[in-house]
Order: sequence, then C-alpha cells, then structure tokens
Amino acid sequence: MRVGFLCNPIAGMGGRVGLKGTDGKLAEARERGADPRAPERAVRALRALADRDADVDLLVWGGPMGETAARAAGLSHEVLGAPEAYDRETDDGGETTTTLDLDPDRLEATGPDDTRAAARAFHEAGVDLVLFVGGDGTAADVAAALDGTETPMLGVPAGVKVYSAVFAVSPEDAAAVATQFDRTERREVTDIDEDEYREGAVHPELQGVAFVPVTDRLQSSKQSGGGTVESLAAGVADEARDHPERTYVLGPGSTLAAVKAELGFEGSPIGVDVWRDGEVLARDADEATLLELLDPDGDNEIVVTPIGGQGFVFGRGNPQLSPAVIRRADVSIVASRDKLDDLHVLHVDTDDPELDETLAGWVKVRVGRFETRMLKIV
Repeated sequence: MRVGFLCNPIAGMGGRVGLKGTDGKLAEARERGADPRAPERAVRALRALADRDADVDLLVWGGPMGETAARAAGLSHEVLGAPEAYDRETDDGGETTTTLDLDPDRLEATGPDDTRAAARAFHEAGVDLVLFVGGDGTAADVAAALDGTETPMLGVPAGVKVYSAVFAVSPEDAAAVATQFDRTERREVTDIDEDEYREGAVHPELQGVAFVPVTDRLQSSKQSGGGTVESLAAGVADEARDHPERTYVLGPGSTLAAVKAELGFEGSPIGVDVWRDGEVLARDADEATLLELLDPDGDNEIVVTPIGGQGFVFGRGNPQLSPAVIRRADVSIVASRDKLDDLHVLHVDTDDPELDETLAGWVKVRVGRFETRMLKIV
C-alpha cells in the first residue's frame, strides 16, 4: 500500500492561546507562547502506523511537512518534494535533520500552495491514500488538489476547528483506518471564516467533496443540535450558587451560553469563561489564564457540552482546555436531549493518550434541571 503523508505544521497553534485558529495569526500565536501541535500528532499517527506492522510504502513531503515527523517516528520513507520556500539543507554540512523539527522559521516556510502541491504529487505518484495532518483549512486544500480524482484522503485532526467529515477521531485511529479500509465514500469538506469565528459567528461553508475511507473511526460532520436548554442551564446555575468556593470553567457553545446567561453574564460565545461566587474572573481565557485562576487545592469544575453530530467533549473547539487544565478539575457534561438523540457515544482527543484513557467510560450527562443520561466516552 502506498500512502502519501503531509503535515500542516502550524495547524492548531492558535488554539491554546485563545486565538481560535492560526490563519493569519501565526506571529501573534508565537508571541503568546504557542507551541506547534500538529508535528507531535503527526509523529503519533506515524508511530501507530509502524506499530500496526503494515506493509506501507510511505511517501512524504519535505521538512516540517512530513519528512521530519517520519524521521522522528523511525519510518522508512521517500521524500517526494518539499515546500517551495523551504531549504532542506541545515548548517551541519548539508545533512537533513533527524529530529522533529520545530524551528519557527521552518514552520513559516510552508503554506496552502505547498499543501496542494504535495497532494497533487502524491496523486501523480499513484498513492492509495493521502494522509494529512491539520484542520479544516488543510482538508480544503487537499480536497481541492484531489478534485476530479478518486484518490481518497484522510485527516489526522490537529486544527482548532475540525468540522469536516474527513477526519479520524484520533491520530491512532487514523493509522488504523489507513491500514484497514477496503472501500471509500464521498464526504463533505467544510470550513469556516476564522475572523467571523473569533467574533462568535459559526457558518460552515462547503469547500468540496472528497473520497474518504468508510469506517466507524471517522467523525461525523458538525451539525447543530436542537432542543431547549433553559432547565438544564438553571440546574447548573443552582449548583454553582450552592458552591461559592468552587471555580467554574465554562466552555464554548450555545448550551453553555445559556448557562452563562443564567449566571447573569454574557460570556464569549466560542471561548472559555471563568466564574466563581457571582464574579466573572475571565472571559475568553487561554490556557495560561485558566491555569493561573484554577484553585490549587483542586475545587474546580469544568462544564462542557459535546459538539452536536460529532460528540467530542474535548479536542474540538476548546483546546484552551488542555490536559494540564483538565487534570486540575472535575468535569461536568451538559447537553440538550435533542443533541444526545443524535449521539451514541462521546469522544475526547486531548493530545494526551493517557488522559484520554482516564476520561473514557460511562459518564452522566445533565439534560435537565435534575435529569441526567448515561453516555459512554470511547
């Protein structure tokens, strides 16, 4: 099996520092101390591919767009090309790096044109699958390059916004799909305007249709859930008022917007807000702010709602809620009944497989003022 592998090395960098994405915000993300997310997830996917002992002929794009991840994962590979503005030679006598390359200058020497060039080259090389690491913008670029072909594509999720139905649930699941699928189907690739997203407007737009492996390890496209949440919000607010010593971290989404309104403030619609004892401690907080505000003795609670149609509790749309933040708090999940009617299971993808395993299992989901429903995190 021939797999073409590419990575958007800056995908998701703006998430934990509160930028809701990286499009046009790379410099600001770096100023805020953002670390690259995608390269590490690329290595996870490739190591999982190696662990499956599959007969894979791996083609990669040069430098931080695939080559360095393949080297770090210890996989044999062929470098088919490189980003146009990227110099593969280093200062050590012309040898290419053998470690995961996170040099900011190398990351910046990549762009959408490079993604499209890589995907086209993989198709022309006759690959059986284009496996990419990134978010919806990367997916749209790959889909555009493969338009008019039947070469399938599969995403390793690494972006802040992951709405398209072309992504595996996790890097490890992507490796499983890549080595097991035997048929494909056409699925939608969608993206949203990040500037509008930062203002709280979420309008997914169709960017293309691509062939994608058929498997239950793929996420569904983002769909909005219906149903009233007034009683649910009242229940959360009652509990919060009964515990004035507790710090509440309230995630994004319309369901949590109702909770925030019930607590008496207008929160950031797609950000994370912090509330304690009638006071808003932070709006649209990034990871660093959350870690600063959380009670060091552990009386903290994160309240989140799963993404409708997908079921992700962590790892889609709320990267500010990092593993370090989650480990310092209890987790409460809330959702309308209508949203849960479309979900059979919940998912987490925190960038920390050990934490994902800890979070897995049956959980209570509040669906009303007093009512709960059991659902499983897998």
